[in-house]
This record gives sequence, structure tokens and C-alpha cells, in this order.
Amino acid sequence: MEGTRTPQEPLRFAVLGPVLAWRGREALDTGSPQQRALLAALLLRGGHTATVGELVDGLWGSAPPATALNALRTYAFRLRRSFGAEGAGVLVSDSGGYAIRTGPAGPGPAGSGPAVELDLDRARALAEEGQRARRSGNPARARELVAEALAVWRGETLAGLPGPYAETQRTRLEEWRLSLTETRLELDLEVGSHAEAVSELTALTAAHPLRERLRELLMLALYRSGRQAEALAVYADTRRLLADELGVGPRPELSELHHRILNSDPALTAAAGPARKATAFPEGFIRPAQLPADTAHFTGRTAHVTEIRDLLAAGPGSSPAVPAVTGTGGVGKTTLAVHAAHSVRHHFPDGQLYADLQGTGPEPAEPETVLGWFLRALGVSGAAVPEGVDERSALFRSTLDGRRVLVLLDNARDAAQVRPLLPGTGGCAVLVTSRHRMTGLAGARIVDLDVMGPGEGLALFTRIVGAERVEAERDAAMDVVEACGFLPLAIRIAASRLAARRTWTVPLLARKLRDERRRLDELRTGDLAVTATFELGYGQLEPGQARAFRLLGLADGPDISLAAAAAVLDLGPDATEELLESLVDTSLLESAAPGRYRYHDLVRLYARACAERDEQPPAGREAVLSRLLDFHLATAARAYALARPGDRLVAHLAPTAVPGLALKDGGEAVDWLTTEAACILSCVRLQATGGGSPASLAGAADLLLVAKDLVEAGISGSAYVHAAEAVLAAARAAGDAQAEGRACIALAHAHRFTGQLEEADEYAHRSLLLVDAIDNPMLIRCYAANQLGIIAIHQRRYRDAEAHLRRALDHFRADGNRVGEASALSNLSRAHVGLDDAARAVELAEEALAVYRSVGGSWRLANALYSLGLALAEDGRADEGLDRLTEALGIFRESRQRWWEGITLYRTAEVHLIAGRAEEAVQPAELALSILRGLRSWWQLAGVLTVLARALDLIGQAERARACRQEARALRDRRGPAAERLRTAPDSDGPPGVRSA
Repeated sequence: MEGTRTPQEPLRFAVLGPVLAWRGREALDTGSPQQRALLAALLLRGGHTATVGELVDGLWGSAPPATALNALRTYAFRLRRSFGAEGAGVLVSDSGGYAIRTGPAGPGPAGSGPAVELDLDRARALAEEGQRARRSGNPARARELVAEALAVWRGETLAGLPGPYAETQRTRLEEWRLSLTETRLELDLEVGSHAEAVSELTALTAAHPLRERLRELLMLALYRSGRQAEALAVYADTRRLLADELGVGPRPELSELHHRILNSDPALTAAAGPARKATAFPEGFIRPAQLPADTAHFTGRTAHVTEIRDLLAAGPGSSPAVPAVTGTGGVGKTTLAVHAAHSVRHHFPDGQLYADLQGTGPEPAEPETVLGWFLRALGVSGAAVPEGVDERSALFRSTLDGRRVLVLLDNARDAAQVRPLLPGTGGCAVLVTSRHRMTGLAGARIVDLDVMGPGEGLALFTRIVGAERVEAERDAAMDVVEACGFLPLAIRIAASRLAARRTWTVPLLARKLRDERRRLDELRTGDLAVTATFELGYGQLEPGQARAFRLLGLADGPDISLAAAAAVLDLGPDATEELLESLVDTSLLESAAPGRYRYHDLVRLYARACAERDEQPPAGREAVLSRLLDFHLATAARAYALARPGDRLVAHLAPTAVPGLALKDGGEAVDWLTTEAACILSCVRLQATGGGSPASLAGAADLLLVAKDLVEAGISGSAYVHAAEAVLAAARAAGDAQAEGRACIALAHAHRFTGQLEEADEYAHRSLLLVDAIDNPMLIRCYAANQLGIIAIHQRRYRDAEAHLRRALDHFRADGNRVGEASALSNLSRAHVGLDDAARAVELAEEALAVYRSVGGSWRLANALYSLGLALAEDGRADEGLDRLTEALGIFRESRQRWWEGITLYRTAEVHLIAGRAEEAVQPAELALSILRGLRSWWQLAGVLTVLARALDLIGQAERARACRQEARALRDRRGPAAERLRTAPDSDGPPGVRSA
């Protein structure tokens, strides 16, 4: 008997609101807006395949970027990865396009994949079931089903997604939503809920003044509520509006309804709705109106307001609606909640209650006390208010039974504080704000509130400061908003300071906020301060949480992985995860993706300030950073070794006190390095600029060397250079020749890959000047000579290249570095191509290939195949050369080495031209152009454009060829005289060569 298959958790997707995805209860990272737009475009096709052309048009319109095709592939890859092991069976490549297979049976053979659910499918099913119930004569059940369908929406459809396809679908689905709302309101009237429908219809007709069906329903609801004159006034207003706006009269149905209301047609009168349950309200029952005043400068948050409003106004259910707004301090939870509450107050004619539960203070409000406030506000006399929280809670529920009251509970500490304050029936609704996620509150719908987007933040700043002042200095205004981390409280404080100081300019404020050490001090005005808001949350933390909060603030990356955080805290992964998740629950820390955490920019500054104040002596802070460095260095060294089995560079590194991750293979190594790129380089800069120990500086230099694939893979080139320059400056200041030499090697490597060959040559030579002052100079001798050889090839100094590479080969062999030996042989092959010695070039490349294979192979094997392909082509064996280049290309692609993929395609196009196959040269040249543009590898583009121009000329596309040549010349002109020394194909009609790397 076969083993039973473990059921896979369903993949759930949502498009009716922000585009989201879950596996079971776990939220998945759906990526950037463009990536979410691709996901939505596939989900909305009902499992049908979308061609690449359709997707490009849908995401970017008529003017897609040159990188559109590569971007699509990247987005699809990332989405599959986020879906987990079954991702490839859910998001499939099919007939030159992509599709997402949805449905309860899951993708593939029966039972082979997870169920894939879409909220739109659920809404459609509920709406169709509602139609069947209506046709069968059950309007009450139909109304429940349609209301349930509407409740599936969580805000504006496809909220925040760019592109023409998203805009078209947004319009279509929002129209359907409005049509469903009309249907539900029709059913309201059918079941006799006339009075309850009036307020909602009034708001809807104001929002959609030309939608005549809404006005018909409003007139009918008013008439059946005994408000005939108001119903007739709606008709008069409609007729006047249509005449003024469109020059037409009302449609016949509306005119007929007007006539029947005017004549008090008895057929219009329906039975009154279900009577409210009789409740023994206290004598003197009053309708409280306790909501705080709405904010004058409320800006943005459209999707969140809509989501909350829809939850609150959905109509009575079996239990009260409880949206719970959560987010960090200063993000605008109270402002949003108050604004949303005001927008739905007409749905709660029996009153609105408000209480600040003081959850962030040292003495949160007791539920018993709050219930006393509420009961007295509802007219219960003081003598009738019982003692004890249970008794008061029971009376509160009884008092609200059968009523429509909105309760706003602001600044709640936790779910336990809120539970006794909940009404017992569905006529009421409760809106909660808290820094803690109310996951333990039954029935709560969590509304996560993040910082504002750039547009919203600038709009808020403008509303306070004034449009004229901001428009004159828009760039500086955006700098201010960015310095505030798009946090609404910080933006309000900064804007208020500027508005109160007419002599200040926006650039002056931007300069004040630029200094991170002073930024929090600048963000205070009157009794408002960003720091005070953060202190409230920090003061509630347990000692272990507070320590974790402080220490993580010392790590300066954009985010941090669970494994790196465990190294920082010197704890095991389980204990670390428990601490970090508890900080997420308090909204002091964010979980950007499963296993990754980050601070808001200003919270990070506050955490760092707490560490500098509370973590004494400073040696303790240095130990934290040392553990982080050791973790990154140990893991990066393992990743380097997996990519280059047999490379002895890692043997020259200092030992680490903290173990790294146990990466399984080269693919996992590439994934880790790519994911951690920004954190690694941030760690290097922090060690270089923080005045740490000599060991820390040496470790930072070592980390640069084992992370150099970041440059080679086309990732973070400029950030890598900045980090290396910081290490170089610190090493010089400290007199550390070894760290200085290794930083020079790193800079030579980075500048070579960005085409700055003179700088690369200078740094490589400078590193050699330091070898006499270094105890272990072999690493620098090996890699400096190899770099100098490659640089000379690019500059067409082939004799110099041969001399440098011979020295590199000798050094690598003396060090026992087999991978270094293969690299030098491969590079020597390219030098011999330049020396017109193709036969020797083939021999050297084959020797390099044999060495790579002897040490176990890796994606580095592709470098030897690449060199062999060029040598064979130069030797007159173009087809054999193309075979080797194709083999190299496959390895580069599999290893996600994008720069090398682009260069190999470039040389493939050249070889096709050598073989006289111009038409076959066009596609690889165009693909190379797209990849290298995306990587901003400008120095290689002129050569690619020239090759493409030749191919286009030969197939009769002279106009396109001319455009390519013009762009190539412009690129060379932009680079200046140095460009002339690069080995790119000359701008002539002669046969191309393949003599450079």
C-alpha cells in the first residue's frame, strides 16, 4: 500500500483589494507593484494562457522598456519561488506565455497539487447563488448572499497596481461591485429595510450623481419611509442635474416612479421591514456622538478607508464587524480610524461611542472603567451601573441589543482589553486601533497600516505647508518626506515646523533632516515628537524584547534574516524567532517576508540610539557587530567555495567565531548572496566607518573578496564600490597594509566589470606595491596579476596581458589554487586570440576546461567553455565555437549569471557574423542588448550595438542599423577618450573579430 500523501495547504489569492497571496494562513511575498500586476493579469484570465506580448502590453502599455521581457521572466520566477515547492505547477509556462491554473483540484494530475483559490471566484459564486435565491422567491437569503459577496472586497480592486490592463480590470470589477451594491439595496427594499437603506443610498448618489438606478432606489426608500416630499425633491434634483450635465431628461423608469410617488400609488407601499426586537431601553436613552473631530489635513489612505468603511457598513450580521487597524507608532492609526468612522456614522443612527484605551501608557484603561463610561453615555444612571466587569459587559450588550451603534476603541493594548467591550449582536460595529496585532480577538479583521506612499506623503506635506511653497521647491520637499520615512506623524511635525517658520526654506529643512544623528531631534514641535511615540512602545517591552530591539538596531542593513539576527543576539534560531515575532506583534518591527525582518527608518534610528544609551560599555556593541560580520563572512565564504570548488581564496581568510549558514549547493549559494547583497555591503561599510577593531577591518576586507560575485552577476556594482572605498580609506588610516591591499583587489575587480579600466589598472598595481608589508602576500600576487592580465586584454595590450597572466598562472600553481590556475589559463587563451595564435588559444582553453572538470566543475566551467568558443571561432571553426558558446550560455543562465549571459550572447552574435549568418546574429545581439541595458553595463553596449548594426545592414534593415550605430557613437562619446582603448568591435564594415573577453 502506498504511503498517504500529506495534504498540501491551499494557495489563496486576492484581487478584490490589494493583490495578496497566502499558503494556508501564511502570507506570501508578492513582490513589487509590477510583479503583483503580472500576478493579477494571470489570475484574472481564469486559467487561460496570456502571451508574452499581451502581458507586456498590459503591464507597460505601448512604450515598454527594453528590459520588459527579462522583467517578466524575473517576476514569474520570483512568484513561483514565493509559492513554494508547488510553484512550478501553479504558474506555468505554456505556448510562449504564462498561466495560473486555479480551481479546487489544484494543478496537474488529480491530487498532485494544492487547491488554488481566488477571492473573485468566491464573490462570483456567492452572487450567482444570491440570484438563484432571488429567483426562487427568497429575497432575505438572496440579500445575505449578495452582502457576503460584497464583503469579499477589502478595498479598491487591484489597489496600487500600475499598467493599462490593471486599470481596465479595475474599472470593470469596480463597476460590477457597484452593480452588486445596487442589487443588495434592491433586496433591502424587498425585505422592508427602507429606513436603513436611505443613508447608504444618499451617500452613493452623492458619489455617483449620474447613476439613475441609485436615485430610483433612493426615491423609493424615502417614499416607503414616509418621506414623500424628500423623494420628490430627489427627482427634481436629478432632472436638473441631467439637463445641466448631459442635456437630457430622466429615463422613463425614473419619470414613471416620480409620477407614481406624486400620486401616492398604493402599489408602491411595501410591508414594513422586520420589526426591531423590543428592548427595555433605560429611561432617558440617549444617542451618544463621541467621535473626535475629523483631521483637517487628512490625506490619502483611500484603499484603507474603503476597506474599513465596507466592513463597518456591510449591514447587520450575526456578530458585530470588528476591523482592527494595526501599525507602528506615528503611522496614523487613530487619524485613519476617526476619519473612516465619520464616513460611516450615518449607518449608525443610534450613536457612536469612543474611548482611548491608553494601551501604550503605563496604566492602560481597565475594561470595567470603560464600560462604566459607555453605559452612562447611553443613558444608564450611575446607580444602575453594576460593579464588576462581567456584569457591566452583560448590561452593555443588553443595552445595545437591537440598536445600530458604532464603537471606536482607540489605542488598545491587547485583545484581552477589548473583549469585554464588544457588543453581542450584529447591529453594532467596533473599530479598534492598536500597535499589537489583534490575532487573538475572535472575528477581528486585521487592517495593516504601513507608512504612506511617496505621493501620499508629499500630498500631506503640501496640504500643511501650502502648494505654492512646495511647488517652488518640489525636489527638496520630497527629500523631507523621504527623510521622514513617509511616516505621517513625522511628516506632520516637519511640515508644521516649516509652516510656522516663514523664514525657513524647504531645502533648509531637508538639510536639517539629512543628518541621521540629529534627525529624531529635529522631528519635534510643541508637544509632538516622533521619539516620544516610539518610547511608549519601547517602554512596554520585556527585558529580552528590549535587548533584541536595541541590538538589531545596530545592524545597518535594509532588513535582516532570521539567521543573521540569531548571530546578532547570540541566540538559537527558535528563541530568536520568538523574540522577533513578539516585536512584530508590537509593530516595532516589521516582517517583510517569511524569515526576514526590518525596522522603519526612524524606528531603526531610535533603536540605535537606545543601544548607544543602554548597551554599555561600547565593547558590548562592538561584539554584536563582530558576530554579524562573522556570520556574513562565514556564509559568504561557504557560498564562494560552492561556486568555485578548488579555489584557495577562502584558505587565506581569517577564521570566524560565528558559524555561517550550511548552504547545500551552488544554486542556494547564489540565492543567498543575491538576497543578502544589500545587507552584506551595509555590514562592510559599518565595519569600515565604525572605528572597530583591526580584526573587524580585516574581516570587512575579506568579506568584500568572497562577495565579489555580486559585481560579476550584475548586482549592486556601485554599492560594492562604495563599500570597498570605505574599507580602503579605513585601512589606510589604520596602517593596515593587508586590508588595504585586499580592498584594492576588490576595487580593481569592480571597476573592471563596470568598464573603468584605468581605475581598475591603478588599483591592481597599487595592491602589488603593498606586498612587501604583508605577512601573507600570495593572495594579492595571484589576483592582482590575473586582474592586470584581463584589463590588458580589454585594452588590446595582448603582450602585456600574456606576461601578467603567465605570472598569475605561476602564482596560482605555487599556491595550489587549481581554480585560479584554470582562470589564468582561460584568460591566457583570450590573450592568444588577440595575438592571432588561435591554435594555442584553443589548447589553453581546453587545458582550463580540463582543470575545471577535475575539481568538480561549477558555473566557472562556463568561463572556459566561453574562452574555447572564442578560440575555435578565431581558428575558423565557427560551428564548433558556437556549440561551446551555447553550452556556456546554458550554464550561465542556470547559474543566474546575468552579466556573463549577456556577454556570451554578444559573442554568439559575433560568431554568427563570422560564419556569414547575419540573420541568426540578430536575436542573440538583441537579447544581449536587453540584458546589458538592464544591468547598466554601458561600456559593453557600444560593441553589442555595432554587431547588431552590421547584422541588420546585411539583412536589409538599414534604418535600424543606422540607429544602432548612432547610439554606439553616443555611448563612446559619453565615455570619452578611455572608450577608444576598450576592445569593442570597430565601427566599420569589415568582418568582426572575437578577441576580447
